[in-house]
Amino acid sequence: MREHLRIWIAFCFYYSGLLRLAIWLRQRSGRHLIILNYHRAGGHLAAQLRYLQRDYRIMHLEDALKEFYNAPVDMETLEKKRGRDQRIPLVLTFDDGYIDNYTYAFPLVCSLLTPITIFLIPGYVESGEYFWWLAPTKLVQSATVEKVTVEGKTYMLSQSEDRAALVKVIDRLIRYASSIAEREKTLSHLQGALGTTLPRRGVGDEGDTTLPMSWEQIHEMEASGLVSFGAHTMHHPILSSLSDPAEVQREIIESRSALEQNLNHPVYIFAYPIGKPADFGDQGIQAVKAAGFKWVVTTIEERNVPQTDHYLLPRLPGDTNVHWVVMAAELAGILGVVSQIRKRYARLFKR
Repeated sequence: MREHLRIWIAFCFYYSGLLRLAIWLRQRSGRHLIILNYHRAGGHLAAQLRYLQRDYRIMHLEDALKEFYNAPVDMETLEKKRGRDQRIPLVLTFDDGYIDNYTYAFPLVCSLLTPITIFLIPGYVESGEYFWWLAPTKLVQSATVEKVTVEGKTYMLSQSEDRAALVKVIDRLIRYASSIAEREKTLSHLQGALGTTLPRRGVGDEGDTTLPMSWEQIHEMEASGLVSFGAHTMHHPILSSLSDPAEVQREIIESRSALEQNLNHPVYIFAYPIGKPADFGDQGIQAVKAAGFKWVVTTIEERNVPQTDHYLLPRLPGDTNVHWVVMAAELAGILGVVSQIRKRYARLFKR
């Protein structure tokens, strides 16, 4: 479905009242908690937050979880409580701690008084280094050599096909590294081989908002009372790829320790890097339990219900490129129904 058509249909739902009806029906269907998973700030974020303020009750993640798991299950009892906000609770989370969370999202949440929760990677906060998952594209784009040989294959950087293939190879090498040391060694070698250097906060970054925030910025955000923080490992490895279980433990335990030392209060919430079960595995689950975290979020795309495992909390994707009314229809669950009906009829007409 073309984006302009999606927007038109979503507006029809919105102004016809169907969107509000769908939200009301979800409220009546039982308790659930929506956690949105953003990364970068910008795009349609401002319009999205203004909409969410109208139809949902936006909370800090820890506050929402405490209420969600301790609240009564009886919906009639909830409704009888005078003055209680009956809107579905919703949490806005941002992974990784990009600078644009400070330069763009922070002024926005202050003006709207909208709480958010950010999952930080202390190793990157302290070093200011470029996030590894952005490195493959950056390395190839900024290369100063004509060709490079990686894993026995030579890539001609003047050819778009070779550049695209090289990005994929570099990503695989660093994404599935068996240790942080191996990943950093590979990145260092590739920078030399490609004749380039990755950006770093405060060193010729020229306002690059893809770099990590500093502790000073983080302290300012927390002091506002609108931004809370959780842990996201020390260096953002794919936990299931690490060969040494002790390193898995260190990545998780040290991330909590670093945050608590810098924020001067306990940290009980964690986000798995990448966030799908294959990325953290049973080893990751046991490690976060051993580290003392109470709640852990994933990127499993579902809503939370009272039976949800505290260490496998799902999050729905937050996309700042999506128009707010499309996001509204998707959260209510009605835009997906239209897509399913359209596909079903398309199959029928093909017969």
